[in-house]
Amino acid sequence: MRNSEIKVALLVGGVSSERKVSKATGKSIFTALKNLNYDVMALDPAYGLSQPEDVNLLFGTEDIAPVSSRNYIDIINSTMFDDVDVVFLALHGKWGEDGRIQSLLEMRNLKYTGSGVLSSSLAMNKFMTKIMFQHYDVKTPRWFIVSREGNDRDLIKKKIEKFFGFPCVIKPNDEGSTVGISICREQNALDEAIEKAFDYSENVLIEEFIPGREITVGVLENRALPVLEIIPRSGFYDYESKYTSGKSDYIVPAEIPDNVARHIQSQALLAYNSVGCRQYARIDFRLTADYKSYCLEVNTLPGMTSTSLFPKMANAVGISFEELIDRIVKSALK
Repeated sequence: MRNSEIKVALLVGGVSSERKVSKATGKSIFTALKNLNYDVMALDPAYGLSQPEDVNLLFGTEDIAPVSSRNYIDIINSTMFDDVDVVFLALHGKWGEDGRIQSLLEMRNLKYTGSGVLSSSLAMNKFMTKIMFQHYDVKTPRWFIVSREGNDRDLIKKKIEKFFGFPCVIKPNDEGSTVGISICREQNALDEAIEKAFDYSENVLIEEFIPGREITVGVLENRALPVLEIIPRSGFYDYESKYTSGKSDYIVPAEIPDNVARHIQSQALLAYNSVGCRQYARIDFRLTADYKSYCLEVNTLPGMTSTSLFPKMANAVGISFEELIDRIVKSALK
């Protein structure tokens, strides 16, 4: 089947805190799909049936209609998807990579890119991901979980001191793009960091801080791509460092010993398979000065602009951005 005969529905935007990032991902993928001659339509599920006639409005910063997760159900159930061959998910965060949109697509018997319902849900839930890491012997920082109802600050402080001490990392249990995350360097900063994380989730992960380098590995169709090192100029790879041009530098392949790179790649594959990923994902690590790696999380729908981390790693082994997008579509169609 020629690409022009394949109808692709590209989903962008959504309702998560990563809506803006999703639009950037979607715009790059849309251009690539057009250049590859696919029959592509772009839709924002958060708009439901109120889609703009001008597709460029989908990628703009201003909303053109009310945004709601309820709208997802209306549009997925609509006739717009009757002749769609595959859905390309350019969504991030909640209602994008947590299994919910995947469930709706499964109920319509639609093929889609990225991981399935269960693996998406597991990877989005950092607590559950950690449990799977433990079971499959993927080395990860020590942690414990705090719920809004069980939010005893004195007990939290005691557990931090008992398990790993300060500094520690405070993060929402089910958010991405470092949204709501803090490095808590002293006890006096703990309350503010926890409240910040609770703004985004009902559960907060409190994690051992691993000093060292930011490392990530892409996995494409069960093959580990070269290790990439992220060097944030601020010293902390936060939201601004991720999405502001010039705020971070990237080295791929990372300048580390070959045996260390191979070990991190094997840990990435183990993490990828521990939550049952498929097609592609990006696995994030911290690497200490003595080359011990600690797996942080699995990103089942990583950023896919032409300058994002995953495409950089693919390009390092000769896979262009358009070829990468084409391979993902073809993989989803199988």
